Amino acid sequence: MPGLFDPLTVRAVTFPNRVFVSPMCQYSCQDGVATDWHLVHLGARAVGGAGLVMTEATAVLPEGRISPEDLGLWNDVQAEALAPVIHFIRQQGRVAGIQLAHAGRKGSTLRPWSGQGAVAPAEGGWTPVGPDGRAFAPTYPVPVGLDEAGRGAVVDAFRQAAVRARDLGIQVVEVHAAHGYLLHEFLSPLSNARTDGYGGSFANRVRLCLEVVEEVRAVWPDHLPVFVRISASDWTPGGWDLDQSVELAKRLRERGVDLVDCSSGGNVPHAEIQVGPGYQVPFAERIRAEAGIPTGAVGLITTPQQADAIVREGRADAVLLARALLRDPYWPLHAAQELGVAIDWPAQYLRAAPAGSRQR
Repeated sequence: MPGLFDPLTVRAVTFPNRVFVSPMCQYSCQDGVATDWHLVHLGARAVGGAGLVMTEATAVLPEGRISPEDLGLWNDVQAEALAPVIHFIRQQGRVAGIQLAHAGRKGSTLRPWSGQGAVAPAEGGWTPVGPDGRAFAPTYPVPVGLDEAGRGAVVDAFRQAAVRARDLGIQVVEVHAAHGYLLHEFLSPLSNARTDGYGGSFANRVRLCLEVVEEVRAVWPDHLPVFVRISASDWTPGGWDLDQSVELAKRLRERGVDLVDCSSGGNVPHAEIQVGPGYQVPFAERIRAEAGIPTGAVGLITTPQQADAIVREGRADAVLLARALLRDPYWPLHAAQELGVAIDWPAQYLRAAPAGSRQR
C-alpha cells in the first residue's frame, strides 16, 4: 500500500503527497475579499509541503457566509483578490483547492473570538435561509425556508463560483455538505422538516446536494477532481448517519465526484460526539470500502505515524489536517523527516533541510 508521502493521482492531477490542508475559516475578510492574511496563511502551508492546500469555506452568496468576515467567491472582485494566493500555492509545486460553501441557517453569526450568537442586520448581519424556519439554536438567527426560486439561486451560485474558481487556475473544487451548513441541513431529518420534494425520504433529502454537485461537475473541467465534504454522522439518534452516508457516496461517485472528505457532526448543538484520536477515520474507511470511492480522513490526526498508518492500511486515501497545521505550517516537512522519507524542500530552506532532501 502507498504511504503518506507517496503521490496520489486523481484524474489528471497528481498530489505530491497525501497530506492535505483541511479548509479552516480565518474570519479575516471584508465583503468576502481575501487579504494579505490569506496569502501568508495559505502560502505558509504551501511552503510547508502539504500536497493539497485548500481555502477555507468560501461562500457562494453573501447570505451563504457563516460570519460577515468570511471569504466569498460570488463576484469578480473577490476572484481578483484570491488570484495571487492561488498563484503562489501553485508556484510552490502544491495543488490549489477551494471549498465552496453555503452556511444556511448557521449564517449571520459572530466569528469565534467575537462571542457567540447572531449578528444583527444593523451590524452587518442578514436573515439566513434554511430548509425550513427553525433556528440552529436559541441564540442563532431564525432562518427563512428556501422556496423554489431560492433553491435555484443557490444551485446557480455554486455553479458560478465553480466557474470563477476554474478561471483562477484552481485544480480541486470541494462542495461543502457538512457541519450543519445548508446542504447538510437538507440531508438530515433533524434539520429538514420539509414536506415537498426536498424533504422526507432519503431520495428527497439528498436532492439539493446532488443538484449542486451535478452543476459544479458540469462546469468543472473533466481532467480536474471534484471532492465533497460530508458529516458522516450527526451523532444523534434519528439523524443523518453512516448508512445514509454510504448511500450518498455511491450517488456522488455516479455523478463524477472523485473523493469524499469524511468529517462529522455540526448539525445539532448538543450532539454527544465520541471524540478521540482518529475518531472519524472509521467513517472514511467504511465509505471507501462500501461505496467504492476514494476518501479523505480528518479529525484528531496529529502524529506522522498515525497519519501514515491510516493511508498504508487502506483506511483512507489521504489525511486532512487542520489544527496540526495551525500549530506547525511545516508539519509535512517535519513528518517526512520523522518517518525517514526524503521529500522536496523549498530551495530557500535547503540549508536547514535534513541530509538527502531534494530541492523543489
